[in-house]
Amino acid sequence: MTVTDLSKNAITVLEKRYLLRDENKKLLETPEELFWRVSNAIGDNEEEREKFYDIMISLRFLPNSPTLMNAGTKLGQLSACYVLPIEDDMTSIFEAVKNSALIHQGGGGTGFAFSRLRPKNDVVKTTGGIASGPISFMEVFNAATNTVKQGGRRRGANMGILRVDHPDIMEFITCKEEQTRFTNFNISVAVTESFMKSVENNEDYDLINPRNNKTMGKLNAKEVFNKIIELAWKNGEPGIVFIDRINRDNPTPAVGEIESTNPCGEMPLLPWESCNLGSINLSKHVSKGKISWELLEKTIRTSIRFLDNIIDKNSFILPQIEEMTKANRKIGLGVMGFADLLVKVGIRYNSTEAIEKAEEIMSFIQSTARDESAKLGKERGDFANFEKSTLKAQYDNMRNATVTTIAPTGTISLIAGCSSGIEPYYAIAFTRNVLGGKKLFDVNHLFEEKLKKAKLYSEELIETISATNSIQEIDELPMEIRDVFVTSHDIEPEWHIEMQAAFQKYIDNATSKTINFPSTASKEDISKTYLLAYKKGCKGVTVYRDGSRKYQVLTTKKTEKVAEQDIKVVITDKVVPRPRPEVTIGRTHKIRAGCGNLYVTINRDETGVCEVFVQVGKSGGCIASQSEAVGRLISLALRSGVRLESITDHLAGIRCPSPNFYQGKTVLSCADGIAHVLESYIDGAQIIRPNGTVACPECGGMLEFAEGCYTCRSCGYSKCD
Repeated sequence: MTVTDLSKNAITVLEKRYLLRDENKKLLETPEELFWRVSNAIGDNEEEREKFYDIMISLRFLPNSPTLMNAGTKLGQLSACYVLPIEDDMTSIFEAVKNSALIHQGGGGTGFAFSRLRPKNDVVKTTGGIASGPISFMEVFNAATNTVKQGGRRRGANMGILRVDHPDIMEFITCKEEQTRFTNFNISVAVTESFMKSVENNEDYDLINPRNNKTMGKLNAKEVFNKIIELAWKNGEPGIVFIDRINRDNPTPAVGEIESTNPCGEMPLLPWESCNLGSINLSKHVSKGKISWELLEKTIRTSIRFLDNIIDKNSFILPQIEEMTKANRKIGLGVMGFADLLVKVGIRYNSTEAIEKAEEIMSFIQSTARDESAKLGKERGDFANFEKSTLKAQYDNMRNATVTTIAPTGTISLIAGCSSGIEPYYAIAFTRNVLGGKKLFDVNHLFEEKLKKAKLYSEELIETISATNSIQEIDELPMEIRDVFVTSHDIEPEWHIEMQAAFQKYIDNATSKTINFPSTASKEDISKTYLLAYKKGCKGVTVYRDGSRKYQVLTTKKTEKVAEQDIKVVITDKVVPRPRPEVTIGRTHKIRAGCGNLYVTINRDETGVCEVFVQVGKSGGCIASQSEAVGRLISLALRSGVRLESITDHLAGIRCPSPNFYQGKTVLSCADGIAHVLESYIDGAQIIRPNGTVACPECGGMLEFAEGCYTCRSCGYSKCD
């Protein structure tokens, strides 16, 4: 295989986010050279390197993004996710802040359990004061993450978890109700089995102070559960992790208890553990409508050796992480392209046959992966904690404490040219952008092939399809096409849960999946899904109701079903700025730039940041007019729905002849100084596209919300890949 076999989108994503560049941003490698760089770095010998290159260049397997980005470079940080401990003291808290910043800088994500922190207003004996509680410290972590770019290519991501029996649980549940808060966090409630039984029986349960393990009061379980549902209905968070169920499957309980997961919830990890993930592209293992089990087995065995090698080749940031990671050697082999596979074998996603196929495939992957890990254990030695693990009763040897995970595959599925993870299609076709009045379409390649084979393809039909989230009502399409090309909007939530549970049966760790709901879904619908996930054996659940994000400030007539209170402005064809409110609330920030003192005033309305004024000292003339113009244009963009994150990305890094150093930061120019200020005001505003989907902040394409994160399949923008 050569680069010509990669799609245009795949090449765009590789060039933008993965291929190495020099200090002048000039490309230093081709996609083939990237795969050789990774293979040479991970392989122990020539035979391994050839096999590793083969599974990547054929797109049958791809490792997680940090491995693709950093293998064979000076940085060498290859792990995707980490869990860091937080104990109930200032030293531990701020040590974790520092360590997470280092991890984010290298391209990793971090998970934290804040459950050990004493509750708000509790006593602090050392100072005689009162505690501020875990949510206040989450603000510190969020701010730190906001200032760190992951190698310039990935922004930091965190998971924040609090036990349901922590006294501050109600504050935690509602902490992201205002969506300009905790923008760098996913949050989940760690739910216990006893709590779920109390929900079913409508009983009260105890709140426990982690400082002394004493009861601090009671709450009604059903009321707490309903509050979780209410917030999940509003904006998709918090999610739930079934913490007792996770620890039931903890392979090394003698080493420690699992308290948190990575940012998307698919890797429950002990404190200081890191994990290395990779995904098999199932669509590349189908031939003439049949699964090629022989080829799949070959890919699984090579992938397991690849992921195990990463642990020894990894450049670990901290000695504690290296020690714990090598002691348990957890890896997570998952899949992508499952929706593509179903189309190729002619099975509808929301069907019993698809559930059975999921179990058949994952059972095969799990058993083969464990067999290969057992072989590696015999060849190279078992993981250090094997003798005191739960696996010892079942296996004579085992190299890795865990071998399987279903992880988000946002951008690596773009490179592979397949559907993401185990998700159904989000859309079959959509308008990517408009150039000179000409519409460009992104069309599912399998769907396009089917249309052309049936002699039904036309730009008019594709335009019709791109304006909707479903093809089920398009009468021109034969039923045999409509039946297999279902989207997440066609699938009842119960089928999403059934599919997640089917894969979870044969997964060591957990499964990253989003349960999609239409905008008209009720809180009761969300509640039923959470309870079904519990009953079906899932380890967690993440939901997303279309149009539920409060800051979807722009829309079109085709999104009229979205709840009225969630829409700020309705437009038809063009993006227009919302009117400036009569009254705004704001603050003025002073920062020193090369031209003098820079005063940046940031104003908010009920929607978020809406206005920016810029003044440079007592300057007049050209400098004053230019700074006023910059402020006006930023304000116009904000009120037109452009994400503040996108604005700061464009302003940051602009240089002038007189850079300045101010409060620990290099201010390269007035524009760069404005970006420094704006970074502390990350705004959740998003533009809604003509078919009701969310627009990508970088290219204007369609953002898919799946696997717990947004991903653009046009340019590769993603917060978790």
